[in-house]
Amino acid sequence: MDSIIFDVDGTLWDSTNEVADAWVVAAKECGAPYEHITGERLHKEFGKTMDDIAISIYPQYPVEEAIRIVHRACVIENEWLAVHHAVLYDGVLETLKTLSEKMPLFIVSNCQGGYIEVMLETTGLTPYITDHLCPDDTGNAKASNIRAIVEKHNLKSPIYVGDTQGDLNASREAGVKFVFASYGFGQVDSYDGVIEKPEDLLALSE
Repeated sequence: MDSIIFDVDGTLWDSTNEVADAWVVAAKECGAPYEHITGERLHKEFGKTMDDIAISIYPQYPVEEAIRIVHRACVIENEWLAVHHAVLYDGVLETLKTLSEKMPLFIVSNCQGGYIEVMLETTGLTPYITDHLCPDDTGNAKASNIRAIVEKHNLKSPIYVGDTQGDLNASREAGVKFVFASYGFGQVDSYDGVIEKPEDLLALSE
């Protein structure tokens, strides 16, 4: 292992309650239903592309309208999180600081543009992350962005750490070994390694 690429939601932090609050604001602004938008509901959605989340959250709307509402929610979400900070999982900051002294660390997420930057800035993780990508950066989803990070930085034996089946699928498609963060949001049908808490990555890196 010469590098680690991280997912964000369910792997580094849980921002679902804060995001739900922001999305309620956006839904009210757009005149859309909002009673079903909760942190618990978003647990089931995070990891998908934003357009797929939009279709799931607002199946009663034409696709273009559902996407418009959720894209507006994402703008408000970034602004909201800059003020209403979500919190890293216990041990993430210390673990990434230690790991960054051994190897480069990266983030690839299916989130909207600006979200990773807000997360890094508000949690103090910025110094420990070498590079990051999301669909708004490239026009591509997670698997392609994992490959782009690998190729750009000439990584030889990276791992991807995530918490959902979508993370596993993207890792497999990208040809990168997958480590399952079992404390996160989802379940997977296979993995190359598993961690029960962020600090478990330290043993894998030895």
